[in-house]
Amino acid sequence: MSLARSLVLLACALTASNARADTGPPTGLLKLATWNLEWLIAPAAFKPLKSSCVPAGAPVTGDRRRLPCDVAQRLERSARDFAVLARYARQLDADVISLQEVDGPQAARLVFPDYAFCFTGRPHVQNNGFAIRAGIPYRCGPDHLPLSLGDSVRRGAELVLFPGEPREIRLLSVHLKSGCPEKPLGTGDRACRELGRQLPALESWIDVQARAGRRFGVLGDFNRELTTERRAGLWARINDGNPPEANLVNAAEGQRFRNCVPGQGYAAYIDHIVLSRTLGATLVPGTFGRVTYSAADARRAKLSDHCPVAVSVHVSQIAAGR
Repeated sequence: MSLARSLVLLACALTASNARADTGPPTGLLKLATWNLEWLIAPAAFKPLKSSCVPAGAPVTGDRRRLPCDVAQRLERSARDFAVLARYARQLDADVISLQEVDGPQAARLVFPDYAFCFTGRPHVQNNGFAIRAGIPYRCGPDHLPLSLGDSVRRGAELVLFPGEPREIRLLSVHLKSGCPEKPLGTGDRACRELGRQLPALESWIDVQARAGRRFGVLGDFNRELTTERRAGLWARINDGNPPEANLVNAAEGQRFRNCVPGQGYAAYIDHIVLSRTLGATLVPGTFGRVTYSAADARRAKLSDHCPVAVSVHVSQIAAGR
């Protein structure tokens, strides 16, 4: 075969490869996941934060890059720690991962080296975002600021997959206020009051997408046991079926709960993948799963107090309008 013909064939192969990459997952399935990585900060950024850490009990506002001293002492990760996290990321093998408690792309890239990223722009080191597998068309949306209550808590991160295509999907990554997993919202202690104040902003984003007839999902650390909470809780408010696309599907509903490591005392999921009615109809049965840590890794490496959950949807069904 001549050199010229070889070059032509190579060029054709590369073109075909790029075309496949631009159309999304070749199997027609899109694997969605969420993972709170617990104060994930790149080592180069961690060291100066450690030297200026904030004593226990002192407030850290959303407009400052400060680190609590207990976190500085407990969670300074080594290259080995990042390598173990990256191994679990490869095991997860998801196409799009909603991320929480991550200090932006520099830190995320140490766990997901071949992914693209969208992150919120809050100065605080805890940000929400997404890791997107290379080749999947996407657009980073604006920060969902109302969810942050004036940057006193985390902003929402918006992502548009397959923008402008019939199979377009809108996703929101959230990390809601901690400390109120079951109690009534808006009353009692500060955590439940703040979570109650976040609820209208979350419900508004959902309703805007639903009224526009979009396929959408909300993924992240809800800090709320949606599958077991009382009838008048957060789930009932957002899953009201009005508009009809807001008749939501929680991928964890009916699934067996698994702790991240042996001996953890939790009883229900607080990390959730919530899908709109139409997107939820394409959920692939049997694909919900959680990647858990081995006991040895949990002892030897600084991982996270959360581990990822994931589920797959059928992109080909979305494209066909089913």
